[in-house]
Amino acid sequence: MLIFWEKRLVFLATPKAGSTAVEAALESLANVAVQRPAELKHTDLGSYRRHIEPWLHQMTGDRFTTVALMREPIGWLRSWYRFRHRDDIDDPDHAMDGVTFSQFAQSYAGSAETYRQIGMQCDFLTRSEDRVDRIFRYEEMQDLTHFLEDRLDCAISLPRVNVPPAVDVSLSDEHGAMLRRFLHRDVALYDSLCMVAA
Repeated sequence: MLIFWEKRLVFLATPKAGSTAVEAALESLANVAVQRPAELKHTDLGSYRRHIEPWLHQMTGDRFTTVALMREPIGWLRSWYRFRHRDDIDDPDHAMDGVTFSQFAQSYAGSAETYRQIGMQCDFLTRSEDRVDRIFRYEEMQDLTHFLEDRLDCAISLPRVNVPPAVDVSLSDEHGAMLRRFLHRDVALYDSLCMVAA
């Protein structure tokens, strides 16, 4: 999470949606940069509204604009799968060894424990009828970059960081359809971003 005090702007770091690159590029410009622990770095909208926004409003009398990225939902889960593979290198039990993306996706959709560990982007970016003020698609990162350049009055170049290993992330049509049904709230939110931008 990055807070730009004078610009009244807060960047909320959606997990597995390019937040590390944004933070690497903009940390020096932010008044507050929370990068660890992960629970604070990835402060969701609900936690922001409950804990951080009241403090910012009390200090400034202003409302800060919230900004975040969202990744295409199945691509987002693929990123989680790659991340888990990278983390697995240091695990002597190799929990991900031999687990295909299709199996991982089925576990995500069917196992309460796996789902709890990962969650959904819509739960990060929304709270009831409330949502982050400006949500940009990860796949159209240049839109976020242009917005931030205008808002922060500086040129921004995003580095390539936190790159996961290349692994097979193919998915059968059947499992792809199952996953889209399970991720229907994320799919609906992602699709709405195109309408907002239009």
